[in-house]
Amino acid sequence: MKKLRLILGDQLNHSHSWFDTSNKDTLYVLMEMRQETDYVTHHIQKVVAFFTAMRAFADTLKAQGHTVTYIKLDDSNNHQSLTKNITDLIESHGINKFEYQLPDEYRLDQQLKAFCDSLTVPSEAFDTEHFLTQRDDLGNFFKGKKTYLMESFYRSMRRKHNILMDGDQPETGKWNYDAQNRKKMPKTHTPPSPILMNRNVNDIFTMLQNVGVKTIGNIDADHFIWPVTRKESLKVLDYFTEHLLHYFGDFQDAMTPEYWSLYHSRVSFALNAKILNPLEVVHAVIDAYRKQSDRIDISQVEGFVRQIIGWREYMRGIYWAKMPEFAEMNYLDHTRKLPSWFWTGKTKMKCMSHSIQQSLDYAYAHHIQRLMVTGNFALLAGIDPDEIDQWYLGIYIDAIEWVEITNTRGMSQFADGGIVGTKPYVSSANYIDKMSHYCKDCYYDKKVKTGPKACPFNSLYWNFYDQHTDKLSKNPRIGMAYRTWAKMDNEKKEALLLQANHYLEQIEDL
Repeated sequence: MKKLRLILGDQLNHSHSWFDTSNKDTLYVLMEMRQETDYVTHHIQKVVAFFTAMRAFADTLKAQGHTVTYIKLDDSNNHQSLTKNITDLIESHGINKFEYQLPDEYRLDQQLKAFCDSLTVPSEAFDTEHFLTQRDDLGNFFKGKKTYLMESFYRSMRRKHNILMDGDQPETGKWNYDAQNRKKMPKTHTPPSPILMNRNVNDIFTMLQNVGVKTIGNIDADHFIWPVTRKESLKVLDYFTEHLLHYFGDFQDAMTPEYWSLYHSRVSFALNAKILNPLEVVHAVIDAYRKQSDRIDISQVEGFVRQIIGWREYMRGIYWAKMPEFAEMNYLDHTRKLPSWFWTGKTKMKCMSHSIQQSLDYAYAHHIQRLMVTGNFALLAGIDPDEIDQWYLGIYIDAIEWVEITNTRGMSQFADGGIVGTKPYVSSANYIDKMSHYCKDCYYDKKVKTGPKACPFNSLYWNFYDQHTDKLSKNPRIGMAYRTWAKMDNEKKEALLLQANHYLEQIEDL
């Protein structure tokens, strides 16, 4: 073997130019490592999904005639280190060139750069050929700007890739249908059952138990539900376009304890592992819209397209423009520890209990559950961004740092001071009740602000604004909140602040 090519667990891109031809002088390597299972406590389904997808991808490459070595987690020759394993392969196979695809995580990018600098054989890095932008495109797009407004970037992406366009303008004359994508699901409405895979993963699950990998969450190893191959991922995508897309926009923000998947596509893991390509996903959705225009409205489609070519690319661009400093940002100086019930779901707050339990059961929660329930509470309670960052990175099957940390520290926790979001995303019980069915059967009363059963979100909401007056009061997007606060009589203010302080002191008992 003369050339060694590394494939990371989130680089399972079947259409990469590396694989156009097979060459017996090229050795591909994929490896399972404690380096990757242990840097954060991951959900068991997340680890299983990555390892299963990696093994399937290796088998596909072998079937195509490529030479592949696959290092399993419990192999006796596994050093559990990326660089040590590569060094072994270079020495044992007489490799005279090392190649890799650019990692999407900063820590791996730095590790591989330093490693290549130390090599005695030449090395070369290649693009992953997955994203629609280069690492520095967004930074250049917003050069000199303090705030990176996603909408302007999104419009440029629509124009660049001619998506839903009529010349230089959106084909309907309107760029964004977000205001129409905020409907609460009627209680009598029943969404279709999600399409679930049925794969036995007991071999990997047992291996992880035997070697002592610490994980969180639950799994049915006899019937693993997530798509991990290209065939399975395309099947889930087809199901979305045929059975779910027509209500996706309407109910993409809706929350209910009865259904965990609703009208969401659930292709985020397949996308982030690069099993699916973002443009093929977008075009599949648009093709379905063209063919089913009698039942699929543009507002359903635009909301989905915006998430893929707008938000997803935007967040990756923020990551590479602002790392490594972004990982240390704590604009609001929050330091409180994460309550232990974030790991168990054992809280009397129905919205929090359900969102967390769903996350533990499925390694999944949709964007509003993440932003306006768990993230909202963490921000109102002043949780240290490091704590909530580790939780989000570990618990969700689609969480890879480039997309997780920008959403957590930026969008969710406002720890970046407004780079991603122009205001903190906080709310009282009112918003949660407006978008969900959680509040009706909750131990706490959504309408009550103080007292033994007052919803914690209500007093914590006002306490948050009061605590951060110096940093937030001049923000024009939240001026109404401060004007309302200023008009309250002092007795009411004091009662709200005392209530919030009581809840924060007893946060483990909420």
